[in-house]
Amino acid sequence: MIAVDTNVLVYAHREDSPFHQQAAGRIAELAEGVAAWAIPWPCIHEFLSIVTHPKIYAPPTPLERALDQLDAWLQSPTLTLLAETQDYLTTLRRLLLSGRVSGPKVHDARIAALCQQHGVRELWSIDRDFGRFPALSVVNPLASR
Repeated sequence: MIAVDTNVLVYAHREDSPFHQQAAGRIAELAEGVAAWAIPWPCIHEFLSIVTHPKIYAPPTPLERALDQLDAWLQSPTLTLLAETQDYLTTLRRLLLSGRVSGPKVHDARIAALCQQHGVRELWSIDRDFGRFPALSVVNPLASR
C-alpha cells in the first residue's frame, strides 16, 4: 500500500503550486486505481491547517472548499485512513528513540509509525526528514519516473 504525505496533498489541491498538475495527476492515479492507498489522519489535519492558513497562502483555501477536496479523495473506494491502533505507542517509542527525534520532528515519527503499523510499503513525500526512519521507503512521486 502507498501512503500520501501532506505536501503531496497540498500540491495536488493548490492550483497555484508549481507542482499542482503533477501532484494532482499522481493522486488521481491512486484514487482511480485498483490498488489500496492511504492517507494518515495527521496528514489530513495538517493539510487543512496549511491550505486554509492566511500566512501561508494569499488567498487561503476557504475551509468549505478544503473539506470538499477531502470529500472527493474519500470517495475513492481504495482509500484507507490510517489511525493509531492499541499498540501504536510501542512503534512510536521505537521510532522516536532510534531516530533521536524530538520537537517538531515528532510529527514525522507519528506518520512513520502509522505507516509501519498499517503495512504501508511506500510513503509518497517530498520531505527528506523521513530519512530518519530507514524502515520506511519514502518516494518523491514528483521526481521523474
